[in-house]
Amino acid sequence: MNAMITVEIFQLPQELYILKTVLERESIPYYFENETIVSIDPFASIALGGIKLKVHPENKERTLQLLEDLNNPLSIV
Repeated sequence: MNAMITVEIFQLPQELYILKTVLERESIPYYFENETIVSIDPFASIALGGIKLKVHPENKERTLQLLEDLNNPLSIV
């Protein structure tokens, strides 16, 4: 896991559900740091700096493109 880099930070576990599906569909290995503790104690998100999406550096650009597509509803039309 040391080779993985943070590409995005989320505050709530609910923000991850669709993203997990998209990353799995694209066969991009990922890891959400702090996901479990924030799911149990949402206030821990502030103390821990959020839920960090980590991917391998070679998948960084594709992951960032997928995040941009998800955040821009017009790009899927």
